[in-house]
Amino acid sequence: MIYLLQHLAMMLSLALFHIVGPVPMELGVHEGALAVCPMPAHCARADWHEQQLSGDTPQRSLERLVPVIEAISGTKIVEQNGSYLHATATSALFGFVDDLELYADTQNGILQARSVSRLGDSDLGVNSKRLEFLRQALGRNPKA
Repeated sequence: MIYLLQHLAMMLSLALFHIVGPVPMELGVHEGALAVCPMPAHCARADWHEQQLSGDTPQRSLERLVPVIEAISGTKIVEQNGSYLHATATSALFGFVDDLELYADTQNGILQARSVSRLGDSDLGVNSKRLEFLRQALGRNPKA
């Protein structure tokens, strides 16, 4: 009986450390854009004007980021079709899941990026840092 209780307690503890949360309803492109951030404390959003900054197309910039995203530990691309990419990023310690989206808005020459936590009131800056890392992977300076 004690073994069973210990095993149950261990399983419950492990379950607590892998907190996934529901997939956000607002994922995807709606009316030509990614969703705005519902709360900036756990979401980051950026528009990178690719054609103005580098002469590169937003689509090409998105394609250049695919291997970068695939190389990030805990990150998995779950959808990629044409001008849209959706990936999940799972934290190593607690298993929190964030959703990363990229949208190549070729009509306006913008690569839109959004990273949002599924759970919690604050991401401690993780989503902003993720987008900053991707922006730097494109070779952009901090002001771009």
